[in-house]
Amino acid sequence: MLLTGKFAIVTGAASARGIGRATAQAFADQGARVAILDLDASAAAEAAAALGEGHRGLSANVADEAQVRDAIAQVLAHFGRIDILVNNAGITQPVKTLEITGPDYDRILNVNLRGTLLMSQAVIPTMRAQGSGSIICMSSVSAQRGGGIFGGPHYSAAKAGVLGLGKAMARELGPDNIRVNSITPGLIHTDITGGLMQDERRHAIIEGIPLGRLGEARDVANAALFLASDLSSYLTGITLDVNGGMLIH
Repeated sequence: MLLTGKFAIVTGAASARGIGRATAQAFADQGARVAILDLDASAAAEAAAALGEGHRGLSANVADEAQVRDAIAQVLAHFGRIDILVNNAGITQPVKTLEITGPDYDRILNVNLRGTLLMSQAVIPTMRAQGSGSIICMSSVSAQRGGGIFGGPHYSAAKAGVLGLGKAMARELGPDNIRVNSITPGLIHTDITGGLMQDERRHAIIEGIPLGRLGEARDVANAALFLASDLSSYLTGITLDVNGGMLIH
């Protein structure tokens, strides 16, 4: 069991077929107790209950500092410590550059980038006091290739910001034995992507992936499990690609 005795938070993990839920399940299967944070309180509670006993589901908007502080306080009151944070919560919008409005920009940047910062800020003091911690930031292949399948330029910018933020935090927090790493998923088959692709488009995309398939949520979850565990104890500031070879540097 890779995470026995560990306590983890996964944001945006209430969706049944999403990366966050798969990550929470992988962590629970490896012995961690998990707090799921999501906008929908009832969905978060149901998702936590589905993991088994000892897990928590809480409501929080990761872009709202007060809600983040309150959620972290509740997690600490229940678990007593926080060993792992997965900054998974994110939203996208498939528009072009000239179609991006001010409110669109703020909404996408607030959840994807500000949310990553606020959640990290909220757990760092506890991790410092413990002398250990692992923060995992969910970026996207969109940040690397200048656009994805569904996300607009503001989404690419937000996810690129996540990579820069993660590296900067890794450099700053290394002396505290807090590791910060990022994951860049490619096209992952979830409820969102599954509803947006026609078969012909799916086949065209798969033809450009050396491994010949779309990713599954568990593929990303397993990468997060590696970064959360002591198997990656000498890794910080890295970007771990999970894209089937869609983008080979």
